[in-house]
Amino acid sequence: MVSPIPVISKTALHLETELVTDWSRNVNSTAQLAAGVRLLTAQVHNNNGEWHLCHTSCSLLDVGKLSNWLAEIKSWMDNNPYEVVTLLLVNSDNAPASALDSEFKAANLNSFAYTPPSTTTAMNTWPTLQDMITNNTRLVTFVASLPSSSNTIAPYLLDEFTFVFENNYDVTSLSNFTCTPDRPPAVQGNTRMAVSSGRLPLMNHFLDTQQAFFQTPDYGNITTTNAQSGATGNLGGAAANCTSVYGQAPTYLLVDFFDQGSAINTVDALNGITPVGRAGVPNVATQSRSSGGIGRRDALNGALIKSSLAMVVVVGLMAQL
Repeated sequence: MVSPIPVISKTALHLETELVTDWSRNVNSTAQLAAGVRLLTAQVHNNNGEWHLCHTSCSLLDVGKLSNWLAEIKSWMDNNPYEVVTLLLVNSDNAPASALDSEFKAANLNSFAYTPPSTTTAMNTWPTLQDMITNNTRLVTFVASLPSSSNTIAPYLLDEFTFVFENNYDVTSLSNFTCTPDRPPAVQGNTRMAVSSGRLPLMNHFLDTQQAFFQTPDYGNITTTNAQSGATGNLGGAAANCTSVYGQAPTYLLVDFFDQGSAINTVDALNGITPVGRAGVPNVATQSRSSGGIGRRDALNGALIKSSLAMVVVVGLMAQL
């Protein structure tokens, strides 16, 4: 008899490699995964011929080689054989598929990669967690952007906007959060088309504040922005609204500073679960920085999609082999 899987926590809290001003609030990727992170994202740049995780420019923030970060994820997945993880890479300097594939192979993370039947159209039905775990294809990787026409060498590297749609991300007022699709252009402003296309909804929910010539995270309002309920602009209310608009819960909730406010509780409530055996949110004051664990944005993986236990899209559900 095969032992049941413990809790497969799909609450995708992730840390994106984005610029921050308060380093004490950063949590490395391993600690985030232990706390329930199931979607990790990073911005990839060419730094003197090597592929690094940077923000906008490696002269602003460089947290090391992409392959080192991928190796960190590989190590965690080796030690957690019942977990499914998603990566979202922002391909800032247009790395070819061959270069990204080499980075994954250097970390041997490609050994976990899931490849869908088609890489050119969104899927109406994803494999179940059971299937992905049984087949040990527990890693889904989206790249923004990597057109399938230019990728014949590594089909597991999926063009993000073929499979995902997002609402607006450039919000500076708590009253301006919306569920209306903004990207990709093919479904911009058309919720019905976005949902019917089979794309997975990614709900951006982070607040910026305008500085002289750039925007920074609005940390002063973070407990409101990440709240489960309450004042205008709270995460729980926005998630409930988008669930109603889309006819399904968002697959991903993207937030700033997941350790502040009630972001994890919001996702657990969205999925109707009480987690068992999950590590708590780290005490960020004691966390060390890692190659891939420094950044600005955190994300939450959403809930049930298309009535099945679907790969990265189901959050925090009990499952058995």
